[in-house]
Amino acid sequence: MVQILWGCFLLWNLYISSAQTIYPGIKARATQRALDYGVQAGMDVIEQMVKERNIPDLKGSESLEFLKVEYVNYNFSNIKIHAFSFPNSSLAFVPGVGIKALTNHGSVNLSTNWDVKSPLFQDTGAADLFLSGVYFTGILILARNDFGHPTLELQDCYAQVSHAHVSFSGELSVLYNSFAEPMEKPILKNMNEMLCPIIMGEVEALNANLSMLEVLTKIDNYTILDYSLISSPEITENYVDLDLKGTFYPLENLTDPPFSPAPFVLPERSDSMLYVGISEYFFKSASFAYFTSGAFNVTLSTKEISSHLVRNSQGIGNVLSRLAEISILSQPFMVRIMATEPPVISLLPGNFTLDIPASIMILTETENSTVETIVSMDFVASTSVGLVILGQRLICSLSLNRFRLSLPESNRSNIEVLRFENILSSILHFGILPLANAKLQQGFPLPNPHKISFVNSDVEVLEHFILISTDLKYETSLKHPPSFHGWEGLNLISGQWKEKSAP
Repeated sequence: MVQILWGCFLLWNLYISSAQTIYPGIKARATQRALDYGVQAGMDVIEQMVKERNIPDLKGSESLEFLKVEYVNYNFSNIKIHAFSFPNSSLAFVPGVGIKALTNHGSVNLSTNWDVKSPLFQDTGAADLFLSGVYFTGILILARNDFGHPTLELQDCYAQVSHAHVSFSGELSVLYNSFAEPMEKPILKNMNEMLCPIIMGEVEALNANLSMLEVLTKIDNYTILDYSLISSPEITENYVDLDLKGTFYPLENLTDPPFSPAPFVLPERSDSMLYVGISEYFFKSASFAYFTSGAFNVTLSTKEISSHLVRNSQGIGNVLSRLAEISILSQPFMVRIMATEPPVISLLPGNFTLDIPASIMILTETENSTVETIVSMDFVASTSVGLVILGQRLICSLSLNRFRLSLPESNRSNIEVLRFENILSSILHFGILPLANAKLQQGFPLPNPHKISFVNSDVEVLEHFILISTDLKYETSLKHPPSFHGWEGLNLISGQWKEKSAP
């Protein structure tokens, strides 16, 4: 009996644990190719950053025994980096730990002002400083905080410069260069003590900025999208996975939808730098949020319908000839469409469909200024969804597959209603869907860091999720701000990290 009770207890714990598991709506996977490109693109960022970075002064005191000088106090100030080279740099995944950064055989050219004071003399001037044999290694730890923001920490930092050479300039440069070598050793010692604190300070500043990122992105006047991390990044030998919530909410209501995301697994691929899996749940939550917000309810006047029909001239002749058959429509009328339930999303290999259950009414205004319903009926429009990546946005477009009407209710004859059944399909196809597609051209923003654009992108529809495969390109002159609200404000200059509000 004890064994049976113990077994039941274990089964119950397993059930509770599985019931509390939270699955992502979006999965993002960065591969080793992304890290390799990050090394290349990162050099451009570092070059811009270090040239503007204020490096602390180097101060010290040395005795010059060969000149019988007890001490020389020196100060190197206004240190500027003009050029550097890190030919052997790499980033690599450390499974279950983080990302290891490594560089060696690096070199740096600097310029500086100097001043020296001793019992015999004092002077000021300029000098060039050449550092070689630069070595750095450290592990970047990726995690999440309690608010779903990404966090970054540098551990096991080790940095060393093997050689330093000082070249003084000015009228007495020959004299000063004669005792430059004794000063290079303390300069090297001070520089090596400064490197890791400087690097860790930059990482801490970046982490502080990451903690202020807005993980809730306003999409439009109806919805917001939650991009927060639901767990710490998972790091394997070949990639890092980020699990994002990927849930849409009505603008004024952050209550989770009445359904949960299902687990899905990204395929094992490594040809692209980045893979983004967007689950069926993501689109279902969007459907539910827009339905709850009333975004699927629309009323179009005769003028608005005509403008959409004119833009779609391939169907205008057919529609107008049918409209002409119904004399009552010579009067101004309105078409009112209201979704009766959230549109139904289905993702199967190679097939993305959206079924829209709704009601449609044609209204006209009578002579006494009252609105009269000409016909009212329910329908289900079955559409196919096309997908394309434009910039950093996922663009959707709808095309009508089937239009199914239920038994209509009308205060007019059945013959008149039957005439409407055909033209309603045409109005939907040539009037309503173009309007919907115009709205959809705004697209859904995809998470991407500052000045990073997607190139060589491909979209596949798999079972219960879509897969975006893309490479990345760093563009210093990118005019359009990135779509992941909060990343666009990163300022990597002079150690100042600020966040700007999204436009």
